[in-house]
Amino acid sequence: MLTRSVLRSATGPSCTVASLASKARISPLWASSAPQGQYKNPLCSAIPTGKRFVSAYGYTQSKALVYSKYGEPKDVLRLHKHSISPPHGTQVTLRLLAAPLNPADVNQIQGVYPSKPPFQTALGTEEPSAVAGNEGAFEVIATGSNVKNLAKGDWVVMKQTGQGTWRTHAQMDESQLIKIENKDGLSPLQISTVSVNPVTAYRMIKDFCDWDWMRAGEEWLIQNGANSGVGRAAIQLAREWGIKTLNVVRERETPEETEALKKELYDLGATAVVTESELLSGEFRNTVKELTRQGKEPIRLALNCVGGKSATALAKTLAPGSHLVTYGAMSKQPVALPSGLLIFKDLVFNGFWVSRWGDKHPELKESTIKDVLELTRLGKFKDIPVEYLKWTWDTEGSELAAGVQETLSGFRKGKGLLKYEGDE
Repeated sequence: MLTRSVLRSATGPSCTVASLASKARISPLWASSAPQGQYKNPLCSAIPTGKRFVSAYGYTQSKALVYSKYGEPKDVLRLHKHSISPPHGTQVTLRLLAAPLNPADVNQIQGVYPSKPPFQTALGTEEPSAVAGNEGAFEVIATGSNVKNLAKGDWVVMKQTGQGTWRTHAQMDESQLIKIENKDGLSPLQISTVSVNPVTAYRMIKDFCDWDWMRAGEEWLIQNGANSGVGRAAIQLAREWGIKTLNVVRERETPEETEALKKELYDLGATAVVTESELLSGEFRNTVKELTRQGKEPIRLALNCVGGKSATALAKTLAPGSHLVTYGAMSKQPVALPSGLLIFKDLVFNGFWVSRWGDKHPELKESTIKDVLELTRLGKFKDIPVEYLKWTWDTEGSELAAGVQETLSGFRKGKGLLKYEGDE
């Protein structure tokens, strides 16, 4: 019952306490089907547009990027407005700080990703829909009476994938969230991008190779896609752990741009950086021998996000008994496994999917995030390059959908990042 509720900033004679008191009920989702920038309040029609409103009883207005069918983001994403009731029990209400636009997010929208969030009508959509996005940083703005571990002002990330992060506000149970215990010295960018790419790099390096820590600085890993978010994280983690890195990148449009990219990776701590054409050339074997002191410093691990000939070339550099871990397939070509590498080198080929790993190991995921954020706080883990997509309360849904679609275009200067700039 909202018989005595007064909406902030509401104006006009029809919105008096007396007029509201005479009404029986109001649905908590009264704004869910309103066109963008308007409210269909059955009690008051004099609410101005262009601003987000919160009722005196704590109803929070939210917008979410949703889709009810699979396809290209520009075609299927739409902005849905709805209201969120005050939290009760162990619920918390959240405000978005920042959310990255990851390739996996786009693949989900396209319907080609193995993990698909359920389509439902919990937010009052006309058709069953899913909220896009899997990663992001949120601030707690309200808590239910039984919430024990979170308070207003805390920052959190999602415990599992598929919870839908591309929304201005959300309400979830505290059990679904990971609290950032110490946010001092950290930015929304750093927290919003920590749970996918850095965790992927961290776990692949730690879990797929039995490193000889007594030989710090004498063992290598090799990776393609080295300028990706995972690649940059792997370079910095390996540097901290005394592992040398041989990094492969695609050539840019000009030699100057390629050299500038190489310098970025060297500045992160890369030991060596080569291009895809150099990797696939007949001279690459000699390059590897020179770098590894004729094999005295073995390459123990390969990280593959490209596939095809690139993956095969990585495998050929590995020492006997080593692992090649595939976590992506940018080339959309299969990983070829030469029989000789299996028979004579006894190589092991693994796959890694951070979403499934995180869902199976939530506590380990949380501790990994803490480790990465501590390195970040100490200045040992640098921010990834980003291209901001600013999101205000008045931003059109078509503009946001176009920004998501843009993440699929060619070479980019940085990862797309939704940055919400709004009040509570």
